[in-house]
Amino acid sequence: MSQIQVTDLTFGYEGSSDFVFENVSFSVDTAWKLGFIGRNGKGKTTFLRLLLGEHVFQGRISPLAVFDYFPYLLTERQMRQCALEWLEELKPGSEQWQVICELAALNVSADLLYRPFHTLSQGERTKVLLALLFSGENHFCLIDEPTNHLDQESREVVKQYLKKKRGFILVSHDRDLLDACIDHVLVLNRKTIEVQSGNFSSWWENKQRQDHFARMENEKHLREISAMKKAADQTSRWARKSESSKIGLDPIKDHDRCTGSRAYIGEKTRKLQSRVKQYEKRMEREIAAREGLLKDIENPVQLKLSPLSYHKEQLVFGKELEIGWEGSPEAVLKDFSFEVRRGERVFLHGKNGCGKSTLIKALLMLGQLSEDGARTIRSGQQHAGEAQRIRSGQQRADVAPEIRFGQLQSGSGLIVSYVNQDTSFLRGKIREFCQSQGLDESLFCTLLRQLDMEREQFTKNMEEFSDGQKKKVLLAASLMTPAHLYLWDEPLNYIDVFSRMQIEELLLSCQPTMVIIEHDVRFREKIATRVIEL
Repeated sequence: MSQIQVTDLTFGYEGSSDFVFENVSFSVDTAWKLGFIGRNGKGKTTFLRLLLGEHVFQGRISPLAVFDYFPYLLTERQMRQCALEWLEELKPGSEQWQVICELAALNVSADLLYRPFHTLSQGERTKVLLALLFSGENHFCLIDEPTNHLDQESREVVKQYLKKKRGFILVSHDRDLLDACIDHVLVLNRKTIEVQSGNFSSWWENKQRQDHFARMENEKHLREISAMKKAADQTSRWARKSESSKIGLDPIKDHDRCTGSRAYIGEKTRKLQSRVKQYEKRMEREIAAREGLLKDIENPVQLKLSPLSYHKEQLVFGKELEIGWEGSPEAVLKDFSFEVRRGERVFLHGKNGCGKSTLIKALLMLGQLSEDGARTIRSGQQHAGEAQRIRSGQQRADVAPEIRFGQLQSGSGLIVSYVNQDTSFLRGKIREFCQSQGLDESLFCTLLRQLDMEREQFTKNMEEFSDGQKKKVLLAASLMTPAHLYLWDEPLNYIDVFSRMQIEELLLSCQPTMVIIEHDVRFREKIATRVIEL
């Protein structure tokens, strides 16, 4: 057991006017299972990189541990090789038998080590790299978003695996994973950093109480400041009136005064002015006590969505579908029937590779409809591939899904909005993105600010954005698109917890018609009106 001491840490990226961290001090124990929580772009991954010594900073970090980082960055050569060939290369001192033991704890066979890494599924890759991460001893593990792109079954395996481990920092926005796996939290608040024992739910409960107390104290201080300001104004008026009466004497109006009363009036004025100064000092103290009360308050703005109302009850209908991909003989979906009705929020659920994204992309082919009637794709009929370029930034695929059997149909005039799970195609400035998608730049930036993106990001190229910030760009574009049907493919990958809660409230209040792929259990439990198992 040892301590990681962070003292007066200050760091900012070159060319940026703001610091990511400024005079930050705290300590954590290497025996803890530490959850790292914070908004997108607040510096979670940056801090892990600082621990690894990858950036030059001011201040001091005194680690008494050896750090190891997940996910490992693999070269193209390593992706083509079997994992067994580069285990020692990525983690010196790691032995094959240790990795095999860790794979057994992850409920997978050691056969994964003997297959080319690029042929493994996303879940299998994650498990191999996690097994390698924990195969050594006396390493403090830095784990960055281990469950992104994993299906529910793989997430559960990773969750149960991490529950039995200790000595790590886990960066994740999955509330279910954080609750199950951590015993301390390290939180990047808006202005401060705090370390607290407990899991996500206990921290969130404490934060809500603290925020409520801070708001009540702020209101009390505001009332006291207002009352003192009124009293000071009134006393100041009395002082001015008294002072003005000191000079000049009208024998008719001031028959009860004598020339000797001038000294009395002067003393009275002096006392009134002294009282005004006392009020001002008390106000200064109250204002100082109020400062900082709301500095860490999370006040997420209520987002807005304007879904279009469709004139029919049924929007999409599929019967006995068999769907595959151009150039591949294997069908991804077979004998599959479904429908989407107005107002439903349908979640597609199943293992990685079962056809969830394939179905979403097949539905996208219905995005450009003829004006004279329903669009129907039957077996053997292939859409021309010119699916509507949705404003949320649909990436154009080299190949498209094809309906090999069955019928896929939607009503006429259906407008679709799409969020792609991939963000790698985002390039250039926000202004260029808005122009290409036909979006009002001012409104778009306002929406990004409501999702807590900093203004300085608007002048950067999107290649420099964090993964969470890129996903917010796609979500904001979709939210600005009035549509009958919203198709969201893993929209919450990399999205911070606070923004997830914002989106939950939005969908529950606006109730758009949606087809969603999302493995966040808490999100699905709150939002889904129906779950389709594939």
